[in-house]
Amino acid sequence: MTHTALARKYRPLTFSEVATQEHVSDTLRRAVSTGRVGHAYLFCGPRGVGKTTLARVLAMALNCPNRDDSGEPCGACEDCTRIWSGSTSLDVVEIDAASNRGVDDARDLRERAMYAPSNESRHKVYIVDEAHMLTREAWNALLKVLEEPPPRVHFIFATTEPQKIEQTAAPILSRCQRFDFRRVGVLDITARVREVLEREGVEASDEALRLVARKADGGMRDALSLTDQVLALSDGSITAETVRRILGVVGDDHYLHLFDVLAARDRAGVFRLVDALLDQGFDLVEFYHGLVEALRTLLRIRVGGGDGEVAEERLEEWTERAGLFDPADLLRMLGMAAELEVNGSLRRTQQPRVLLELLLLRFAWLDRTLDLEAMIHALGGEGPPPPEPQGPVGPSAPRPPPAPRPPPAPVAPPPPAPHSGPTASSEPAAPSAPAGPVPVTGSISGESRAAYQPAPGPRGETADAPATTGTGPAPGAGDAVAAWRDLLASGEGLPRGVSPFLMGARAKNVEGGLEVAVPAGPALERLRDPEVREGLREALRVRTGRTEGLTFVELEAEATGGGDARISSQLVRKGRLDDLLEREPGLKAAVEALDLEFMDG
Repeated sequence: MTHTALARKYRPLTFSEVATQEHVSDTLRRAVSTGRVGHAYLFCGPRGVGKTTLARVLAMALNCPNRDDSGEPCGACEDCTRIWSGSTSLDVVEIDAASNRGVDDARDLRERAMYAPSNESRHKVYIVDEAHMLTREAWNALLKVLEEPPPRVHFIFATTEPQKIEQTAAPILSRCQRFDFRRVGVLDITARVREVLEREGVEASDEALRLVARKADGGMRDALSLTDQVLALSDGSITAETVRRILGVVGDDHYLHLFDVLAARDRAGVFRLVDALLDQGFDLVEFYHGLVEALRTLLRIRVGGGDGEVAEERLEEWTERAGLFDPADLLRMLGMAAELEVNGSLRRTQQPRVLLELLLLRFAWLDRTLDLEAMIHALGGEGPPPPEPQGPVGPSAPRPPPAPRPPPAPVAPPPPAPHSGPTASSEPAAPSAPAGPVPVTGSISGESRAAYQPAPGPRGETADAPATTGTGPAPGAGDAVAAWRDLLASGEGLPRGVSPFLMGARAKNVEGGLEVAVPAGPALERLRDPEVREGLREALRVRTGRTEGLTFVELEAEATGGGDARISSQLVRKGRLDDLLEREPGLKAAVEALDLEFMDG
């Protein structure tokens, strides 16, 4: 008995039957009906999305004697049947460029194109599949005939890699009308496979069709081929279990169990899970690809856009797992998983088990993300109350909310200096930090925490602290420091090109005005220019109401953390975090009490 594959048996016969490619099929149908068919087309797109099919339908429409007014071929006449089946036809020729890629083949094609069609009402169509396999010499041999083709001769080039044609024969692109084919969506594949199975008299569950559609990865031909494979084992109906068994798809239960392990931070459970997958014969690379999709599903459900991502009967289980993680943590996990595929490690290694276990262990040790506004409010800081949490924060097991604790006792201020007058520490508090989720981790050593303390200035004083000179700071100098910070925050009045350097500078009060320590470099030389310094002094006068003395000195190497005292991203980042800690006393107390570390995200 001869069996015809479903992908061939149910190949579309008309433009309207080609799924997802309406932007191509509608254009071609309209061109046929109005007599504006181009002499050369380039069809680009992934495999199995309808490139060769639309090329054949176009050839059928051009040569069908029963074509309707809209440009659709009848699909039933002898000409349509021969073209659709790929049989020999005088006027429609299909060429596989993978095996006919040389210059001699191209010259033969050019000579054959010079002959007129077999009938005055017919058109000659040459369909060249895998066109990117043609050599540069072959393309050069076709350039002239593509630019000035004989009447009623059309070329259709189909390729999955158009970039190779652009590299090999860029002039070809300007001689062809290019159409980019899209991947077929899961819903379109599911609908088409269901229609095919109904014609075959086979029942299938929604979950089984969803698994086939996802496995096809946007290719309709792949979906029908997979369906053909599953039908060989089915007994009149297709179930999700049958699809998983034949295609090697990892079931949802394994991923749901994995998320339970990660939520409980069960590191030993990670190894047990991987061992179970290997014992059951699953491919770890296939499991990894399913893991990326599962993380994406959790993230969509967590942010409220997961409709249609999972089967209706399993939506509650997935929603429950999504509630165990914060969206920011799911985003970080998804990024870590994607990196494994981007750098190609999983494809090159001979031990995917090690890489997979390493990735899952990183998930289990993932630091929690806290909301900065919620933490400040819980510690007694000012500001509006935080929004109600949507679920447990971080990859930890669900637990009852902790009992409210009284805010920490305020830290007593240091004893005043022996001199009088306001200082930098007595200035008014700056505006509160902008609210929003800030990653805060709970694994920091004492050395790392010390790195966020104000850096020593040029004379050994801490940043933004008044100089301990005998005469004391000038009266009202605290307002100058506040005005300097406001100037940096607004950016109004700052010279061009020096703003990044000033963000890493250290300002302090000295007798006679304000001293700013700037990292060495061209910015320091420019800031010492009288015109630039006068502009900054004027910007400070606008904010303080009086003229302040302003000097710039070189920031010592110890303050920058580098031997050459050059500006670095760490210095600017540290300055921003120091400023945030100073503006929020409650946050500084939380860092010390909870042993936290800021991650500038």
